[in-house]
Order: sequence, then structure tokens, then C-alpha cells
Amino acid sequence: MSEADDRAHTLRLELVDEPGELLSALSPIAENGGNLLSIFHERGSLTPRGHIPVEVDLECSPERFEHIVDALRDAGVTIIQADSERYGEAVSVLLVGDLVDTDLSDTLAELEECGSATVADFSLTTEKGTEGVSSARVRLAIESGSTERALEQVRDVAAQKDFSVVEPLVGEL
Repeated sequence: MSEADDRAHTLRLELVDEPGELLSALSPIAENGGNLLSIFHERGSLTPRGHIPVEVDLECSPERFEHIVDALRDAGVTIIQADSERYGEAVSVLLVGDLVDTDLSDTLAELEECGSATVADFSLTTEKGTEGVSSARVRLAIESGSTERALEQVRDVAAQKDFSVVEPLVGEL
């Protein structure tokens, strides 16, 4: 592939607010031939897990872009979106149970373990503090065609942690 095959790509990353995290996320891009066009570091915003969203625009061939995405994942960087086509579907589920005491951060990470979904939005409701039953609305951004796989992951996590799940109706009626 030549430079003529290069095109612009957008990565949306989720970084911990610690010194050196942005540099660590940019290194795999440079090491795999990505040409940085812009970086938008949203320090005033937080993702559902309390991390900082960072949007990176870069230029490279589509083949190189796939290597960059793989290298970022191998480096432990959380990718929320890789080009607009990455997550073409979205679904919201309601989880009910002892969400806080069963390690909420772990639950959110486990929901993404299927590899085809990411937590795009999260809203927690509790009656009295953090003890006992609470509910959470979780919006998942899902790769096109992978909704059932993502919902299966939600069901598995809910069964493991003794949560009830309210799922959307998907598919044909």
C-alpha cells in the first residue's frame, strides 16, 4: 500500500487520569505508522467508568489502521470507538441487584469481555446509599451484527452476579 491509500481514521479512547497515559496510548499509533492529525483530550468529561475520553484523528491505510487498533488493545488501551463503523448498533439493558457491593467496575469490564460491545453510557439508581438493591441502565455500543452475542454476555454476567436483566426486544416480531 502506498501513501495514496492513506485515509483519515478516528479513534475514541478511554484513559486513566494519570501522568504518561496519553503518551502510552499514542506510542502504538506512531510505532505502527499512524500519522497524527489531531488529539482532543476531554479532561473535563468522564466516561461511565470515571476515565477520560480522548479522541485521536490519524491518517494511514485501512490495513495499518487494523494493526494500530490491535496494538492499542495489546497495550491495554480501552478503545471506545475505532472509526464510525466500529459500533453500528446500540442497545440498552436494565440491571437490577446488588450492583455496588458486587464491584460495579468489574461488572462494567465483564460486560465488554465479549469483544464486540463497549459501555457507552451508564446510569445507577439506588434508594438508600450504596447498600442493597439498586438498578442501572446500561447502554452498549455494539458492533454491527453482534447484538445477540453482546446480550448473551450481559445474561452471563447477570447470572454470575445474581442480577435481574430487563432486555430490549430485538429481532423480528
